Amino acid sequence: MKILFAIIMIICLFHHAIGQSANKTMKHLPDTGETTGFTSTFGEDNDYSIYTPFLVDNGDGTITDTITGLMWQKTDGGEMTIENARLYCNTLSLGGDSNWRLPTIHEGLSILNLNHLNPALDTNFFTYTTAGYWWSADIQIGDTTKIWVTNAGGGVGNHPKSETISAGGVKRFHVRAVRDVTAPPIVTQHFTDNGNGTVTDEVTNLIWQKASLQDTITWEQALTFADTLTIAGYTDWRLPNIKEIESINDEQYYNPSINPIFEVGTGGKHFWSSTTQINQVTNAWYLDGLYGLTTYIAKTRNLYTLCVRGGQSLPTYAKTLIKNNLNTCIYPNPASSGITLSYAASEAITVRIAVQNEAGVVVEDDVTDFKNGGGHHIVDTGNWPAGVYFYSVQVTHKDRSVQYENGKFIVTK
Repeated sequence: MKILFAIIMIICLFHHAIGQSANKTMKHLPDTGETTGFTSTFGEDNDYSIYTPFLVDNGDGTITDTITGLMWQKTDGGEMTIENARLYCNTLSLGGDSNWRLPTIHEGLSILNLNHLNPALDTNFFTYTTAGYWWSADIQIGDTTKIWVTNAGGGVGNHPKSETISAGGVKRFHVRAVRDVTAPPIVTQHFTDNGNGTVTDEVTNLIWQKASLQDTITWEQALTFADTLTIAGYTDWRLPNIKEIESINDEQYYNPSINPIFEVGTGGKHFWSSTTQINQVTNAWYLDGLYGLTTYIAKTRNLYTLCVRGGQSLPTYAKTLIKNNLNTCIYPNPASSGITLSYAASEAITVRIAVQNEAGVVVEDDVTDFKNGGGHHIVDTGNWPAGVYFYSVQVTHKDRSVQYENGKFIVTK
């Protein structure tokens, strides 16, 4: 009987690891918001602009994240116990909607902005409060007394629910509700083993190195390793930012807390991100693979590396980003009937401007001779459906080198 039980458990674990389904509540994973460079070594966080945070204040106490598609409570609901936080969200009516809920820890991290600190939020949109932490709906595996939370410093962690003031503690755990604007699709298989040393995350559309580097290396070495890596014929690998590396953490596992489809060995290994700690620039953020918390450490320390590629929703030719981008400006944004995209560069011969919708369909693609110093391009959006659009400007210089800048804008009706 014990042998039969063990076999059943192995089968169940295997099915959970490989055939695990997931709700795709976020359309895309936002960038961290970090815009400053801290090293001349290519590959740090700000060298890649894929889904720049773009929030919209709806004027009714709610904020829409146009990258994830989620709607958030503008001002958090204040300090309370986790039990009251669940009840609060389930009974909340705000902005004419009542389908509010507690966010998952991955959703909670999605709105954090690592270019800010205490709170790590864009307070031009989210109201500043004295919160030190925000509750999530996720409970630590094996211990129902600990809840996953985001913190005002920019990280995520598993904390005893008794730490908050209302439960007798001394810390401030607040609640911020979220809602799905549209019903999220179900991804039948969260991760796919591509059979070539890579794994595709079907929720984020990121492609990962299946096996982590066996040796530990410094942060600078990890940037170079990722930038020069070739796997399955791909050379566009990079060190993931902290939101990306945390996105493959699975709170249903521990030691390691990463889905078993990855080959990262056992134990609570630490994995580098490309994101620098904004107020202590000699430190970088990392994922602790024991349970999955994110924190920071000196860049000179030796940690493990797991590389990533993809994620861009841009024309294929525009997926290479360089550190010294073009000087572009788009206005108005949001737009209703049209936008003007201006750009400036020197010693160029042609400029190519392309626009894609969220489905990846190219709706504008124009190549013209480059005018001395720069120019502008007018796009008629009058007949375009409302939504988020992604643009790319590609300038070819006289020496045949190419320079890119990517961005996005919103079309309203």
